[in-house]
Amino acid sequence: MSQLPKPDAGQLRAKYPDVFERPASARLAMPAMILGAFAIFVFGLVDLDFSPARLFSGLHQLGWITLMMIPPDPGSSLPIYLSALGETLSIALLGTTIAAVFALPVSLLAARNIIPSNLIRFPVRRFLDSIRGVDTLIWALVWINVVGLGPFAGVLAIAVSDFGAFGKLFSEAIEAADKKQVEGIRASGGSVLHEIRFGLMPQVLPVIAGQVLYFIESNTRSATIIGIVGAGGIGLQLAEQIRVLEWQKVSFLILMILVAVAAIDWISGKLRFAIIGRRAVAQF
Repeated sequence: MSQLPKPDAGQLRAKYPDVFERPASARLAMPAMILGAFAIFVFGLVDLDFSPARLFSGLHQLGWITLMMIPPDPGSSLPIYLSALGETLSIALLGTTIAAVFALPVSLLAARNIIPSNLIRFPVRRFLDSIRGVDTLIWALVWINVVGLGPFAGVLAIAVSDFGAFGKLFSEAIEAADKKQVEGIRASGGSVLHEIRFGLMPQVLPVIAGQVLYFIESNTRSATIIGIVGAGGIGLQLAEQIRVLEWQKVSFLILMILVAVAAIDWISGKLRFAIIGRRAVAQF
């Protein structure tokens, strides 16, 4: 078996000078970026008053709190905690559903294949970006001052926050849809509404349903956090028990939240696979 001729280094250098003779700026770019990132990291530690001594002394306090949490015990407050957990789940479910219902028609205005003109699509996208840029906790504080304490403020906070996120995700799913089905309906004489209803929606609804199910699971945790600031639910109970140092009740509430999130994750996973299976069968 004949061997390939050995390449001439001189010819390679002459043919590819950029590879063998890189300028100093190109060679130093990566080390400079790494050094800059490390400098920013060190500056952040110093500016935020990071102290290893405080961290290690805090670990002793954390261990003491962990021992105080064992065993989890709701005491006589189990019915109250179950009611609060149901309130949290209701906040997550209702807020997510409201956001999805209102975001779907708006997402059509933000999709490039539905609205080609930037005159409408651009302000709609920026509107969704501005809403999505504010965290759910901030929206909860705003709505608490508008409608008062309680779960209604939590529902509104999740609905407004998810409205911006759903608008972006739904519009991206609509833009990624296959054009052939829409073109087929157009060729058969269908109107624009027919194209959206029969050519576009059957493709994107399974994707949208999967996104909504995921957000319901995620918003269960968000509803717990906004409950701490007064939006109702189990988060309010958790904040109260931490305030009075009832660590056994705190651990029981945390276990309730973990079990609820795991159950919702399992149920939403089954539903997502069922939706994907039906879609695959329909396409087959």
